[in-house]
Formats: sequence, structure tokens, C-alpha cells
Amino acid sequence: MTAEAFTPQRGVKMTPEAVAHTQKQLSKRPDALGIRLGVRKSGCSGFKYETDWVDQPEAEDEIFEMADGVKVFVRRKDLPVVNGTEIDYITEGLNSMFYFRNPNATAECGCGESFAVI
Repeated sequence: MTAEAFTPQRGVKMTPEAVAHTQKQLSKRPDALGIRLGVRKSGCSGFKYETDWVDQPEAEDEIFEMADGVKVFVRRKDLPVVNGTEIDYITEGLNSMFYFRNPNATAECGCGESFAVI
């Protein structure tokens, strides 16, 4: 019997729609380097996603290069919660928004504002 090392994949992904939307928004913000994906404790389930533009990277950032030069910045402390997340950009009726498919989420609240991980 042999032992094999297993290294879990680290990172986040973006759909082509999310990349296109982010590129469009970055073109309006010449100082922005990319987008930050983070979480904070909130809501009835435990965590809420936060996104923001990054003008200056932080020392604790992991940087993930997406297609066409789009970068996603994630603080190392948030990575265990968002690791493997796919960021999509969807339109529902008149509303357009980022949508997160997180394999670590074990539950979501009824309103869709927060999620839980175990």
C-alpha cells in the first residue's frame, strides 16, 4: 500500500458572463486592479458575501487570475469559506447581480442573503 499526498484545489472561478461584467466595470475604474471576494458574519445563516474593487492589494491577499486579465482577490482568512466558489453574473427580471455557487455552503437562509458552512 502506498500513501499519496492530496492537495486540495485552491481558488475561485468566474463564468464568462461574470468576467465580461467585471471587465466592463473595471474599464470605468482605471485605478482598480480587480475585484475582492470576501465574507462577513451576517444574516440568519452565518455569512454574507461581500465584493469590492481593489485599488491596492493587501499583504494577506491570494490573487486568482481569471480570463482576459480579470483578477479576484481573496483574503487568506476568507479563503476556507469561499474556496472553490464559482462567481456568475445573472439577470432576473430587471435585476442583474453576482451569483455565488459555493461548494462549502451547507445551508442558505430563505431570503438568499446569507449562508452557512460547517
